[in-house]
Amino acid sequence: MIDWSTRGFLHTGEPVTAREFVAARHSLFDGSFTWPVMVVKQSALDHNIATLAAFTRAHGIAFAPHGKTTMAPAIFRAQLDAGAWGISAATPGQALVYRRLGVPRVLLANEIVDRAALRLLAGEVERGLEFLCYADSVEGVRILSESAGAVPFRVLVELGHTDGRTGCRGLAELLAVADAVRTSPGVELVGVACYEGTRSGPDEVRQILRELRAAAEAVAPHVLSDVSPGAAPATAGQLVVSAGGSAWFDLVAEELAPLARPREEGGLGALVLLRSGAYVAHDDGFYREVTPYNRIEGRLLPALEAWAQVLSVPEPGLALLGMGKRDVPYDIDLPAVRTVNGETAEWLKEARVVKVQDQHTYLRFPRGEERIRPGDLVSFGLSHPCTAFDKWRIIPVVDDDYVVIDVIKTYF
Repeated sequence: MIDWSTRGFLHTGEPVTAREFVAARHSLFDGSFTWPVMVVKQSALDHNIATLAAFTRAHGIAFAPHGKTTMAPAIFRAQLDAGAWGISAATPGQALVYRRLGVPRVLLANEIVDRAALRLLAGEVERGLEFLCYADSVEGVRILSESAGAVPFRVLVELGHTDGRTGCRGLAELLAVADAVRTSPGVELVGVACYEGTRSGPDEVRQILRELRAAAEAVAPHVLSDVSPGAAPATAGQLVVSAGGSAWFDLVAEELAPLARPREEGGLGALVLLRSGAYVAHDDGFYREVTPYNRIEGRLLPALEAWAQVLSVPEPGLALLGMGKRDVPYDIDLPAVRTVNGETAEWLKEARVVKVQDQHTYLRFPRGEERIRPGDLVSFGLSHPCTAFDKWRIIPVVDDDYVVIDVIKTYF
C-alpha cells in the first residue's frame, strides 16, 4: 500500500495499492513525490538481468544471484524468469524471507551456526526447499548435524585465504572439514565454494580459483558416491562448485566453467554456481570501475538514481541539498552529479559531492557557474547498490521518461 507513511511519496489521501498507484501513470515530477527520492530505471534493470543471464548461458554455468543486494521479490522473480537456478543469501534470516517469498532454491553463501534458525530451515527443507549452505569448521559441521531434520542439510565446504573472510585456510583443512561432513549424520557433502572478491588483482583471484578447482577435484569422488536417499533431485549426486562476486565473474567463468563439462570431456559434470549480486543495479562508482565489462565485451548500466532538492547556496561554489546518509550510500564513494533540473552541462563534470551528513549533501561546483539555485532538482548516480536498496522500503520504478511504471518493495 502507498499511504502517508511511504517515504518519498507525497500521498496524503486514502491509501492505494501499488497497482493502483502505477495505473495512474504518475510522473516523478508531477507532485506525487517529495525529495529526496531514489528510483530504479527499468530499462537498465532489464538490460543488466539479461546481460548476466546471457553470460552464464554462454559459459555453461548456472546462476544464483545474491539477493542481499536488493531483498526485492520483484527483482528475484525477474532473475529467476531469466534462468537463475536460485537466489543466494548471506544470513539465515534472508533465507527464511526468500522462502516466504516463494524462492524455490536458496544457497546460503555463508556459515550458519544459529540453531534456532537451522531448526526452522530444517523444516523448510523437509517441505521441499532446495537449500545449500557452507561449513568451514568441524564445530560448524557438528551444529548443522545436530540441528538437521529428517532430510540432511546439503553442505559446501568453503575455501578461504589468509587475512580473508570465512573459509578453510588451505586444502588440508578443507578436506578435514569435508571428511567431517561425510561421516556425520544429518549433513551431506555436495561440493565446495569460495569468495574471490577479497583477493587483490587478477593473479591472486586466479590463484584461489585454481585452489578451489583442486578442492573440487579432491572431494568429487565422495560427492558422487555418497548420495543420500533424501537428496533433492535437482542436484542429487552432482558436484556443486560456487564462487563469484560482481568484480571478477569473468575469471570465475574462465577458471571454473571447465568443471561443468561432462567427465568424458575432461570435466566433473559439476553445477558451477555464480553468485554475483550487485550487477543487477550496477552503479556510478565502485562497480563501474571494477566490472569485468571493462575487460570483456558488453556492458552493464547504472539502474539507480537519487533526486534531491537544493536547499541553500550559502556561498559561491557551494550548494546544500536535502539528501543525507539515510537516503543514499556513502560507504565506498559519494554520490555523483548527473543533472540539474534534468539538464546536463559541461561544467557539471567538475561538480563534486564532498560531504554527506545525516540530512545534507555538500555539493561543490565551479565558481562563476552560479546556475544552481534553491529549489533546483539535482539527480545523482550512486555507488554500492547493496547500501542503496536497504535505505528504501518502497522504490518507484520509472521508464526513460520518468513515468512510474512499477514499484519495488524491499524486505531488509
